[in-house]
Amino acid sequence: MAGHLSALVGLVVPLGNVIGPLVVWQMKKDTMPFAADQAKEALNFNITAALAALVAAILMVVLIGFLLMPIIVLAWLILTIMAGIAASKGENYRYPFALRLIN
Repeated sequence: MAGHLSALVGLVVPLGNVIGPLVVWQMKKDTMPFAADQAKEALNFNITAALAALVAAILMVVLIGFLLMPIIVLAWLILTIMAGIAASKGENYRYPFALRLIN
């Protein structure tokens, strides 16, 4: 759960949505396999979300980015909260739109 919800730090700290899950994964990878797996899943999703936000920011030049950015942020927030709830119940959560960059 900490891996997923630590991404909410990104609401106040730039790149906190990537740094939070990365720290949790590094701290728990040897002692708590479930927490490490979920933090890694959160890290993959938040890297994907950051890349999507970057693309949307670039597309603001042609105005479509202004439509995409709120959709990306809302989807990120909803999926992060859903993942935190699932992990708190002990369920493995897999984000639907995450690139699997970290294995």
